[in-house]
Amino acid sequence: MEMLDKYIEELIEKSTPESPAWNIEQKIGGTKSKWNYIDGCMIKAIIEMYSITKDEKYLNFADNFIDYFVQEDGTINSYSVEEYNIDNVNAGKVLFELYDLTGKEKYRKAIDTVYEQVKTQPRTKEGNFWHKKIYPNQIWLDGLYMGQPFYMEYETKFNRMGNYLDIYKQFINVEKLLKDEETGLYYHAYDSSREMFWCNKETGLSQNFWLRAEGWYVMALLDTLEKMDDQIFYEYRKLMSMFRNIIDTMLKYQDEGGMWYQVIDKTDREDNYLETSGSAIMAYAILKGVRLGYLPERYSTYGEKAFYGVCDTYLKEKDGELNLGGICLVAGLGGKEMRDGTYEYYMSEPVVENEAKGVAPLLLAYTEIIRRG
Repeated sequence: MEMLDKYIEELIEKSTPESPAWNIEQKIGGTKSKWNYIDGCMIKAIIEMYSITKDEKYLNFADNFIDYFVQEDGTINSYSVEEYNIDNVNAGKVLFELYDLTGKEKYRKAIDTVYEQVKTQPRTKEGNFWHKKIYPNQIWLDGLYMGQPFYMEYETKFNRMGNYLDIYKQFINVEKLLKDEETGLYYHAYDSSREMFWCNKETGLSQNFWLRAEGWYVMALLDTLEKMDDQIFYEYRKLMSMFRNIIDTMLKYQDEGGMWYQVIDKTDREDNYLETSGSAIMAYAILKGVRLGYLPERYSTYGEKAFYGVCDTYLKEKDGELNLGGICLVAGLGGKEMRDGTYEYYMSEPVVENEAKGVAPLLLAYTEIIRRG
């Protein structure tokens, strides 16, 4: 896969902390660079490249990128605990690895800065973190990935597993509240208050199964399990069972070319499309799940099929440069855009190239391919 190596190097060469080439949302919005989950996803993938290649260029890039934001006292430029945006916890995951790799004490202090948000994040009446302060009483699948792996790693390394049951219960609530028993898929979001215009007033649920949200949830289970002490036997086995179940469910919807559709179950709709970010997430999750022993070895066939399906479909050369297409830029619910969660809404969001939400999981999947030799 020399083509993918070249692609990643091109992106890194074009990127700085002030202007990362992969953050298309920032480019379109013309906003100033800030601490965010999109860059967090990408730096996590770059650190994984370092962990298997030991090529210092990856570590140096990741360290310089995060060092730009983290101050000596552990405060983080442009990050506010009081914003209570669970997305902003995601980038905190890379602090654990960079602290171990560089020994910079400010990274250890910054971990505590992010943990302050976890400790005080507002919650729904069921006990789950609000997705954001501006989205009160709402649980989004995205938020499980953004918050729980960081929370679990902190509890394992620094808090003697003190809040394991809290993390576990938040996953159990999501299974109880957001899972559709007929299909086995999970709805994108849930409004505990039943007040939002996008939700079913009886169930509180949004209307559709959005691929990337499903992927975030799958990765949330996987990465949280990885950071969990398996001596907590019952809870560990239950989360692993949930991971296996959602993988098996998703495999029912895998396209013959290896990818999945933007709205997972509407495969017969002409305007639905095979989407890169969610498909790459699934490739990564399946391959890593096999490596960690959560899935049988035979499942690697599905993961490899997904990885190569994305590359064959959307990784193309144009004007001497490589581009990864087919990436849904963003999709959410509510807000000033009045995003209503209909099928038509998910089809209306822009499809872009070279955005980290597609690039990072493909790179993570690539690291699993390399590990497999």
